[in-house]
Amino acid sequence: MSKSYDAIIIGAGVIGACTAFEMAKKGWKTLSIDKLPESGYGSTSGSCAIIRTYYSALETCALAYEGWHYWKDWDGYMGVQDDHGMIEYKETGCLVIKTPHNHSLSKVCSTMDEIGCPYEDIATSEIKKYLPIADTQQFEPAKRPEDPEFGLPTGPSVEGAVFFPHGGYVNDPKLSAHNAQRAAEAHGAEFIFNTEVSEILQDDGRVSGVKLSNGTEVQAPVVINIAGPHSSKINEMAGVDDDMKISTRALRHEVAHVPSPAGFDFEKDGMVYSDSDIHTYCRPETGNNILIGSEDPACDEKEWVDDPDNYDENFSEQWKVLVMRMAQRFPELGIPSKTRGVVALYDVTEDWMPIYDKSNLPGFYMAVGTSGNQYKNAPVAGKMMTAIVESCEEGHDHDVDPLQFHLEHIDKTISLGVFSRNREINQNSSFSVIG
Repeated sequence: MSKSYDAIIIGAGVIGACTAFEMAKKGWKTLSIDKLPESGYGSTSGSCAIIRTYYSALETCALAYEGWHYWKDWDGYMGVQDDHGMIEYKETGCLVIKTPHNHSLSKVCSTMDEIGCPYEDIATSEIKKYLPIADTQQFEPAKRPEDPEFGLPTGPSVEGAVFFPHGGYVNDPKLSAHNAQRAAEAHGAEFIFNTEVSEILQDDGRVSGVKLSNGTEVQAPVVINIAGPHSSKINEMAGVDDDMKISTRALRHEVAHVPSPAGFDFEKDGMVYSDSDIHTYCRPETGNNILIGSEDPACDEKEWVDDPDNYDENFSEQWKVLVMRMAQRFPELGIPSKTRGVVALYDVTEDWMPIYDKSNLPGFYMAVGTSGNQYKNAPVAGKMMTAIVESCEEGHDHDVDPLQFHLEHIDKTISLGVFSRNREINQNSSFSVIG
């Protein structure tokens, strides 16, 4: 390969593919490189693909509400039909339990008011109208099954809940990345797979392209790291990691896939459900099943992975822990003898908020630390990365004067400095997959 490009994008997950799409629409000649066989094959395919508007910070709430507008009209946003088919966005709404851990959702609801996103306050007595299978007793703090007090109520009831009508899930997260790939290709973007970057090339103090593992060099004045769980390795390769206050690291996560309790059609009548009383979340899945994930309680040891190419892809006892925790809320939930679900790596920062930023190496940019909670923001992240690259390449100092980015659907402007690699840790974060 002897071609040169305006920009090389490392990674073709949903955020990488959406970035290629947005840059191609602006006239950039891009090449996306992924070491895996297809777009969305990595951590994107392991995502629960939940679309929600609630986060811990105003800026991420605003991104998510803006992003919802793209998912609800995905075909219109893509502008092309994919030969593999198009994803379906299923609007179920999101029910979130109020707990001391999330400040009874008071801050979240204030933020929703500020960005104009609708929600409904739900009394404890009304929760069963949304989820008839729910036991509303309090179980906080989350415990492990070996704790003798596991499953024993710690209070008569949870405080109540908030229902967010604008939310749901995407039926096939991997396909969403392929849809974005096809949309990008329609505007001239190129993608190559089964191809590994071995070196970030530099010339005269700035990026000049990449070298591939087969020895081929590809020239470009801009390189964007959107490599998911491999992002820290790419940053190290570029020599930019020592200049960052916030870093990324791969974290192993499991998601359980179990049948709905007998007598309740969770696929038809369920919804996205988040419960930091038991530190577990879930959503409907095809075939009247439930996907169950962890909200990372303090009692669970985090399993960090130094080599994202070498980790245990088998289910552990944590799979059963997830199902047992959810069974506290859904007492009729069975625990199948056969494990099904997903084992995947998340790419996370210290505060679980992403980095959308430049670096100290001119021409090298990053959209990293995004796993677990940024899937829903992919279309907006693509637009933001395009804006950051264009602004910085035109000479703007994003470090000194952070770019102000306008969210067109919700008509709100936010500072992209909150996603800086050199920010302080956001103490308002949930420090979990909730973000």
